[in-house]
Amino acid sequence: MRYVFVVFFLLFSFGFAGCSKEKAAEMYNTAQFEELQNNQEHALKLYQEIIEKYPGSEYAKKAGERISQLKQKSSGPPQGTGHPKRAGKIIYRG
Repeated sequence: MRYVFVVFFLLFSFGFAGCSKEKAAEMYNTAQFEELQNNQEHALKLYQEIIEKYPGSEYAKKAGERISQLKQKSSGPPQGTGHPKRAGKIIYRG
């Protein structure tokens, strides 16, 4: 009887380990979708949550890289339309 309990416990434990990897992957994919929707604030929160909940996972590493990239991107020079006097003008050359 003890053997059955130990086997059941191990299978149960491994089942949860797989679920956490799937959950981390799901959260990472959701964060990427949020980025595509220009919702960087929510994406950053999701990436941070992945790092906190699944610190040793491959998705935590990826999330940390994305946080660094997004913060670097947001602290860079503002994205403009080019030369301020030419912004919005269409120049035809023929």
